[in-house]
Amino acid sequence: MDYLKTVVPSQLVAERGANLVVINPGSANIRIGLAQQDSPFNIPHCIARRTSQSPKRNVKDQMLNSQVTTPQYVEREKAYDVIASLLKIPFIDEEVANNSYPRKMGRVDGYNPQNSRKDSPFSWTNVYEEESTASMEQESLSLMNKDMTNESMDEHECTNNKEFNLNKHKLREFICGEEALKISPTEPYCLHRPVRRGHLNVSQHYPLQQVLEDMIAIWDWILIDKLHIPHSERNLYSAILVMPETFDNREIKEMLSIVLRDLCFSTAVVHQEGLAAVFGNGLSTACVVTMGAQVTSVICVEDGVALPNTEKTLPFGGEDISRCLLWTQRHHHTWPQIRTDILTKPMDLLMLNKLKESYCEIKEGEVDAVAVVHSYEDGMPAGSHKTRLTALNVPPMGLFYPKLLVPDAYPPPPRSWFNDYEDMLEDTWQTEFPRRSDMSDGLFGGINVGLSMWETYPVLATKPKREEKIGLADAVTSSILSTGRIDLQRKLFCSIQLIGGVALTRGLIPAVEERVLHAIPSNEAIDMVEVLQSRTNPTYVSWKGGAILGVLDFGRDAWIHREDWIRNGIHVGSGRKYKDSYFLQAQAMCYINS
Repeated sequence: MDYLKTVVPSQLVAERGANLVVINPGSANIRIGLAQQDSPFNIPHCIARRTSQSPKRNVKDQMLNSQVTTPQYVEREKAYDVIASLLKIPFIDEEVANNSYPRKMGRVDGYNPQNSRKDSPFSWTNVYEEESTASMEQESLSLMNKDMTNESMDEHECTNNKEFNLNKHKLREFICGEEALKISPTEPYCLHRPVRRGHLNVSQHYPLQQVLEDMIAIWDWILIDKLHIPHSERNLYSAILVMPETFDNREIKEMLSIVLRDLCFSTAVVHQEGLAAVFGNGLSTACVVTMGAQVTSVICVEDGVALPNTEKTLPFGGEDISRCLLWTQRHHHTWPQIRTDILTKPMDLLMLNKLKESYCEIKEGEVDAVAVVHSYEDGMPAGSHKTRLTALNVPPMGLFYPKLLVPDAYPPPPRSWFNDYEDMLEDTWQTEFPRRSDMSDGLFGGINVGLSMWETYPVLATKPKREEKIGLADAVTSSILSTGRIDLQRKLFCSIQLIGGVALTRGLIPAVEERVLHAIPSNEAIDMVEVLQSRTNPTYVSWKGGAILGVLDFGRDAWIHREDWIRNGIHVGSGRKYKDSYFLQAQAMCYINS
């Protein structure tokens, strides 16, 4: 401990972070990197596998997506008008009827290279084997450099071209990450997303075994292709799983099995995403709001301990804002006459996410922008269409009025099979656990598994994993007020932490402060709300916190060894979490400030 108090943080990270892999799976992306890195790789959590089926069936869970009903559409328009009155812009039908200037839209045939990078189009993924193609090109060049007669040279060139074309059409068996989202719908690939709405994407169309196989393939590809850690060296590394609160106990255990059994890490530990976020910003107490692509979650942390009864899960995120952006523009007739379909063409979702990040913001008054929208048609080069987008401040307000974000895509997977006895994420320190041997129907049949301390509380017999049908401000207010102590409530209302990609939305911080203050009941003695500025990129705060916790954890009492997990499953004892949270918080602050 004396060494830990005196060592320079950079030296500590260099010594202990080189063989720690931090894995933070989100609702649509996964962040993976070595603990010694400044930032992780942020990669779409998906894989496209070569298939012999019809190209039209190019998304695995495509059939699960529901359509907007008439009542939902009416509620969406009502939510728009409520937001419009707050932002002081015309109502949804007023703007269309009283539009005083025509919307100019036109195809941009000669693309201007001076345009900013945010307007550049995506390119379709090359689905053919690149190494073989490169080797054939090299062979072609070597043949051309040989000293031979024109006749023999033509003969060799003809033969070589035949071999080149034959080899060029060798399709890749699978493609991961962003490349998988950019595959043309005409290609024989099926896109798989192993995680949907913050849970494993298990359904009748996508069985558990295939979900896990896809996850193994994606993680293994990242470790080899991005981190350059081959299978032969995997036993020299340890893994830190930073798990969002949305995942259930069995899902966490399945991912632990992937890390230890299939990816062959020597040891692994699980940390809660909200708790890691607090340490990532050098704090000890905060209300953590994780705003991901498909899910938003809220949880309060006090002195380095997550409070389970404060957890809230909201079934919407950044992708829903992108879909709302498309709906808004179509309603106002500002979207070009192109076929934009985020379900069958994931490239369109990438484009919408880019437009949202570039132009959407929260502020009063009309927010318009001239932008270039791209059309992607069946493997053809991208078409560029210049248009004026309007009401760009409305979609992000859907975070506070979720009826605007109709869930017409990615409904949550069925939850029937995710029942488990033990909570992998709850604090259990300074608590002795009774042993249970009546778990023959559990994941580890007949194995003794530790019982979470919270399950001994009558009021918290089971940890709530249900989704809340409320807006962000109401969720934050409800979460903090559920702590029941006025001193802690005041502290938490002044220590709200926004993390995740959506947290980068311009104008979101003052909007959260205003809406949360408005949502606090008048009988509560609280008159101040503050969102703390993140010390690092909000997208990576939880990942960075996991790295810090892994580097500072010298005792490693909570770490699980590969052999123990494969043989026995997890055996939880006392001392599983940090007892000296103040000391760790001080070390985290030292690390951040260095």
